[in-house]
Amino acid sequence: MDIQFTEEQELLRSSIQRFLREQYGFDERRKIVSTDEGWSRKHWEAFAELGLCAAPFQESSGGLGGGPLATMIVMQEFGRSLVVEPYFETVVLAGGLIEDVASSEQREALLPSIMEGEAIWALAWSEGRSRYDFNNVTTTARRQGDNFILSGTKAAVVGAPWADKLIVSARTSGDSRDRHGVSLFIVDRHSANLHVQSFKTLDGRRAAELALMNVEVPANQLLGGEGDGVVALEACRNRAIAALCAEAVGAMSVLNSATLEYSKTRKQFGVALGTFQVLQHRMVDMFIALEEAVSLMQHLNLSLAAREPNGSKLASGAKSKVGYAARFIAEQAVQLHGGMGMSDELNVGHYFKRISSINVQFGDPTYHLMRYAQQS
Repeated sequence: MDIQFTEEQELLRSSIQRFLREQYGFDERRKIVSTDEGWSRKHWEAFAELGLCAAPFQESSGGLGGGPLATMIVMQEFGRSLVVEPYFETVVLAGGLIEDVASSEQREALLPSIMEGEAIWALAWSEGRSRYDFNNVTTTARRQGDNFILSGTKAAVVGAPWADKLIVSARTSGDSRDRHGVSLFIVDRHSANLHVQSFKTLDGRRAAELALMNVEVPANQLLGGEGDGVVALEACRNRAIAALCAEAVGAMSVLNSATLEYSKTRKQFGVALGTFQVLQHRMVDMFIALEEAVSLMQHLNLSLAAREPNGSKLASGAKSKVGYAARFIAEQAVQLHGGMGMSDELNVGHYFKRISSINVQFGDPTYHLMRYAQQS
């Protein structure tokens, strides 16, 4: 599959490529990750000025109307450069949920600050024993006058240390595994009785464990219908998987190119590595895996853009297949680079770490293989 991009889409892609090539090299990225904050507000503002934060949103919401294909273009280029800024967390996850299920008043109040790069968001849905199930929620929200009182914990919330606002899932009714009864709430990260324990992730980003101890949230900060959170999160997962697959494809393409170039220049026994037939076969397998992943990723994004009804099944199929392909390419790239592939100074190991993180977000390849089989 090969998407024929429109003139506007090509312009979006070329502008991202130009900026990242000039302002976001690997050395610059390493400097950003090593800072105390771990991300660059300067670059985030530049992304907003380029229109990236507004690109996926509908024109009726004040966005540029690019939809899933715009997200795909942005995330693929971000994957090539290992961008750490919280575009996925803020725009794809939180922004997508707000546009999808928020009231008109909430959309008007919240989306402009996201599109202008003024607000950072994070989505807190995972708990210590929930694995990948949106309905396995023990965090509770009880009504008290004009407020909800939230109590519980959330695990591995990527981007939470940087966020101004959080979208938190909590149970307003039912048992801990009931599909109905989970609601979404907008929570200020600096709320009283909200404790944030930050840590650095494998791929150099920042995440946090959240402890909510009777956190008061106004009732008008309920996002979507009460008890309808699981349905909203499932739609969000499809968009998230499409974006993560695009990012993985971007990272895979760099690893393939770097490995091919290395095999042409690195000599062993007096000849270039690329002359050994067994290594040529490996690199052919890497190329095939990448091309298959590109096709699946594009098919999924096209299906979401067309609002086709089988998006959930396609998302699981793509997450599984792209995940296995990405891990294969990453492992081969590290091995073919030898000891250098394990060094912090070379970008190969950093791509390996990012791919490893992508593979466990919103379900690992094995989980989605089982999920795909169950929907067949």
